[in-house]
Amino acid sequence: MTLANVLMQAMNPVRRRVMLKQLQTRLVDERGQLSKPVNLNWIRSHCTSFETLANELDPTLWEEARRFSAALEIDAEEILREAGYKLGGGGAYPFLYFLTRYAKPDCIVETGVAAGFSSCAFLSAIEANGRGRLYSSDFPYFRLPNPETLIGVLVKGHLRRHWELYLEGDATNLPRIINTVDRINIFHYDSDKSYSGRKAAISMVETKMDNNEILLLDDIQDNSQFHDYVTTSGAASWRIFEFRGKQFGMIGGP
Repeated sequence: MTLANVLMQAMNPVRRRVMLKQLQTRLVDERGQLSKPVNLNWIRSHCTSFETLANELDPTLWEEARRFSAALEIDAEEILREAGYKLGGGGAYPFLYFLTRYAKPDCIVETGVAAGFSSCAFLSAIEANGRGRLYSSDFPYFRLPNPETLIGVLVKGHLRRHWELYLEGDATNLPRIINTVDRINIFHYDSDKSYSGRKAAISMVETKMDNNEILLLDDIQDNSQFHDYVTTSGAASWRIFEFRGKQFGMIGGP
């Protein structure tokens, strides 16, 4: 069934281009300044605790974020068991919820939805704030049957009124989103983990962000793109955090 699903998705010209691009970057991609072991050592030397930061900024709000996360995990266990597929665990959703509640952004853009842990965090915080909108870019799991039905499966119906979801891959989705919004307050990258994929996405969203906005990059241990960016762009402030054995970087923010 996997081959049949792949061929079915490849019949769509837009999705076929994305699939071929993914294959290309797995075989040949831009090399970063640091090797993987050196990059990992650099990351570990700069890693701090987002729990400590959140608790220092607003302990009451952090406790709210913890309660949200506990409830989400209970719901997710049941929903994903019924779905029957492993769809990924999502980004650091406790911190994403906290950050959205704390910063009260009007516009959030994310790449990489999967089951929807991060999307649910953003949307739940937007609902609690009473303001804001989430624009999400994803690409269906082309190895699975009817993959569109699985994207964001954790997001409950009442939250979807705050959501715009695009499903043709970042190269197509991000330009459409950028042309739709006036400014991006938070950008969360959790899709194509290649060096060139990260670099391309950042270059696009930078046109709608300034030093007061927040840039979040997941899985920065995969290559040195985060290191290379913060050391050459003159980023005023940045931090590295860990969530369940993986690291993510934040540029800007509180």
